[in-house]
Amino acid sequence: MSHPPSDPLSAVDALLAAVDGGQVLPSPAERVRLREAAGLTQAAVAQALGVRVPSIQAWEDGRAEPKAERLQAYRRLLDGLAERYPAPQPAPVPSASAVPASDRPSEAPAPPPDAARPAPSASRPAPSTRPAPSASRPAPSASRPASALSRPAAPRSARPAPPAPAAPGDDRFAHGPLAVVDATDDGQVLAYGVGGLVLDVPAKSLPALVEWTLAEARLGAEKLHGSGRDADPLLVLTTSALRRYGLPAELSEAERLAGRLPAGHKTVKQLEKADWLLTKRGFGPWARIYRPAQGGRRACVQLCIPSWNALDARSWGHAADLPPAELARVLGLYATRVLTPRGSTAVSGLELMTALTPPTRASAPDESGRRHSVHNPGSLGTQPLDPAPCEAPDGHPVLAHLPRFHVRGPDERLFEEAYDWARELTDDECMHRHLVGVDVNMAFAAGANGAVVGLAAPPVHVTNPDFDPKTPGSWLVDLSHVDLSHVLVAGQRAQLRGDLLPSPFTPTGERPTGPAWYATPTVAYAMELGYTVAPLEAWVRPEAGRYLDGWYKRLRDAYIATMADLGVGEKLDPARYLAAMDGYRQRDPEAAIVLDAIKQTVKGGIGKLQERARGGGWRPGEPWPALARPTWRPDIRATVISRARINMHRKMVNLAAATGRYPVAVLSDCAVYAADGPSPLDVLPYDAAGKTVPGSFRIGVSPGMVKHEGTQTTLWGEELREQTQAPLLNLARYIRTGALTAADTGE
Repeated sequence: MSHPPSDPLSAVDALLAAVDGGQVLPSPAERVRLREAAGLTQAAVAQALGVRVPSIQAWEDGRAEPKAERLQAYRRLLDGLAERYPAPQPAPVPSASAVPASDRPSEAPAPPPDAARPAPSASRPAPSTRPAPSASRPAPSASRPASALSRPAAPRSARPAPPAPAAPGDDRFAHGPLAVVDATDDGQVLAYGVGGLVLDVPAKSLPALVEWTLAEARLGAEKLHGSGRDADPLLVLTTSALRRYGLPAELSEAERLAGRLPAGHKTVKQLEKADWLLTKRGFGPWARIYRPAQGGRRACVQLCIPSWNALDARSWGHAADLPPAELARVLGLYATRVLTPRGSTAVSGLELMTALTPPTRASAPDESGRRHSVHNPGSLGTQPLDPAPCEAPDGHPVLAHLPRFHVRGPDERLFEEAYDWARELTDDECMHRHLVGVDVNMAFAAGANGAVVGLAAPPVHVTNPDFDPKTPGSWLVDLSHVDLSHVLVAGQRAQLRGDLLPSPFTPTGERPTGPAWYATPTVAYAMELGYTVAPLEAWVRPEAGRYLDGWYKRLRDAYIATMADLGVGEKLDPARYLAAMDGYRQRDPEAAIVLDAIKQTVKGGIGKLQERARGGGWRPGEPWPALARPTWRPDIRATVISRARINMHRKMVNLAAATGRYPVAVLSDCAVYAADGPSPLDVLPYDAAGKTVPGSFRIGVSPGMVKHEGTQTTLWGEELREQTQAPLLNLARYIRTGALTAADTGE
């Protein structure tokens, strides 16, 4: 219950004085509007004001207010943005019947002039829609009334369909981000969209299909950032649709190796005759068909051809074999939760980074009222950067001066990779009956969360620097003096069996023997363990920010939502979570495909930051195409992997200090422990209140928490090592299935 002030007049005077003194800020919603209108990220504002990103989030949520000098600085920022981006005045909205469709204005694009596509043609009717046919997909009767065809049916099962991506009142993308195009036996062509929607396709040729998609299909998705661009519509062509439009159901061996149809193919010539263009990768599994933007309007359609291996089974499982309606659900779910696929999951992971933090934004109006494309703070910019020599992979042009067969050691090359470490079991561990594997959920995504990375400025070389854990970069430092038997754990010196733990500084787990190059998180962890560091030299990036935070959050939300579709919720206690994970993939096989694609988007996106040269024509010392991207950033990849490995080591150290349990094998994000029982609960202690060792492994669905990877017997482990004649065989690689691969057996 609120209490009235003792002196209401004085309270009112104080409130008016606060307004006059600039101490009252705009509403939280207005603060968000102003920042997003300027294309500023929360990280950029936090850096300018000298606060952390959670503070900005709290101010924009209305949960807290800035104080002292930061209040004035924040007020000055908001006032300046309000002058540049005044609130739009509400205008009377005429009824739909009062304004003909041909007279409704299209959205005005913002620079760069690349963000829109042609509006539907007024002279052509809107596409008809029909319910999704059954699995056998009989052709719908032409005599059915239009009113019956306009009601889309529910999906094949009771599973919920992904939400429509279009904003209220914006029908440009009313039919979702994509459609699967299929041809029936009687010659009809149908486009299966999200939510069970099916469109009749009148196009008789591929150029006509592209025209219909842009003019009538109402496919696509809204941009993920105010300074970005809308997603182009995606058409997925089944084998019957390929035949209908004169394309081969499969590529020939020569075409598969080239990755595209030959330039003289009749369909390619049809497109050229209709003034459509293809990107440099040509007409391949992921073809982009476009016309140059005119008047700021974008005209582009992307094709996905599953039978040409567009949907790699390593990322998409058996998605390519699904019927059209089910394939539309799978890809639509991914598109609405992540983004419309633009290639492999690795390509999509990289594209998502750019979509969430575009390199440019629209400037404030100049004297003539025109806006220009300018650098977007917090982004990687538009120009590629050369890496520091230590960060460059072998064969990079910055290493062209090295002898041809020179092998760089750790003092010349930054080598931040995931763990692949194992050791022999102790006598005490051999007495336990089980080996239990625990796997960190979305480990690399968790490593990206909160990572401070270099942005658009090149690295700066310094010698004998003072180490700064807040500055991203690569550091040449000797960490061989760090003894894992005497480290700080939660601020207290702990006695551990250092010989039973992997080194946190090398992917092999071996202790370093001298100076080596490390990313900032690795060196910072040495300080966290209680040891001093003295770098000899460094390549640092003074312009820094948390570029991957939005990327992590979107993928994290997609992962959590898809796990919920599979019956695994966030708020389950450890025992219920482990029970829910039993057979979770069988509850909704299509959602399980999406889950795998999300996880591969994380791994592939991080891997694309250091894409290597491909193709037989490349020679060491020559540039390769990936180097022309601003998102070719091996330093960012190194930071993420370093954080993921350090996070793993920190959990193992905390568990060892509290329980005396040590891992016997670690592979990337999976750790194997000897235990008396077969469950992770036999490894990780939980009390009656549901709490476990602080800073150690926690069972749960969120990224950074762990799930059960698999359990085998201790006898199995010893027999496997005898079978392979490898005493240090990494058991984490086989803990899930218990079987060796063909590569391990030499077959």
